[in-house]
Amino acid sequence: MLRKRAVARRALRGWRKYAVGVVVLAGLSVAGDRAAAVWTEHRTADAFQKAQGLKSAPHVEVHGFPVLTQLAGGTLDRVDIEASDIPAGRDGGRLPITTLNVELDRLRRSSDASEAHAASAKATAFVSYRDLSDALGVEIGYSQDSAKSAPRVAATTSLPLLGRATASARVDVAGDHALAFRSVKVGDGLPKAMRAIVTGMLERELKLDGIPDGLALKSLTTTPDGLTATLSGKDVTFRTDARA
Repeated sequence: MLRKRAVARRALRGWRKYAVGVVVLAGLSVAGDRAAAVWTEHRTADAFQKAQGLKSAPHVEVHGFPVLTQLAGGTLDRVDIEASDIPAGRDGGRLPITTLNVELDRLRRSSDASEAHAASAKATAFVSYRDLSDALGVEIGYSQDSAKSAPRVAATTSLPLLGRATASARVDVAGDHALAFRSVKVGDGLPKAMRAIVTGMLERELKLDGIPDGLALKSLTTTPDGLTATLSGKDVTFRTDARA
């Protein structure tokens, strides 16, 4: 009987050591995988910062476990990017993006690391009225005639000899990366020639800058804080030399 108990105790100690070993190996595996995720997030953030000319690195989060297996296969299940203050390009007619949130599915890099391709992606881009004002060269804000009317943007500027002039417009999707100001209304009391000048301040199309190829505008909402755009697409491409 005593012998059987001793054998049982030795077996129990053996199983405990085995269990501890499994836990330690699992911990090391999780720690190693997390280190790989952090490294991937850092590399992705650095590439996105350089490609978009950002002052600070975006926040990047790699999803899924294990990441090491994803890296070995060359494709990441999902990557989220949150970036701020994406500047407009050197060409005219472009808008900066105040904040951009992108969700990329099945992300893989090209052989020369100059591009990254996602099987699909969706994003939300926000442009503040301050950034919109800087892009247009006039003061832009929120306007709504009544609770039942559609929201619009209001523009205010100063004209020689006439003082401040105002106008409002509806903002619509005008292309995959473009928005346009429609149905411009100018304040009363301006001469015909000046009304044309004020209308021209708004009656134009602008491109959202820093949007990857393949992402297309689906909706645009005018809010009291700015413009919010939703985008989605298939076979979305990031290029590290997009601003070259």
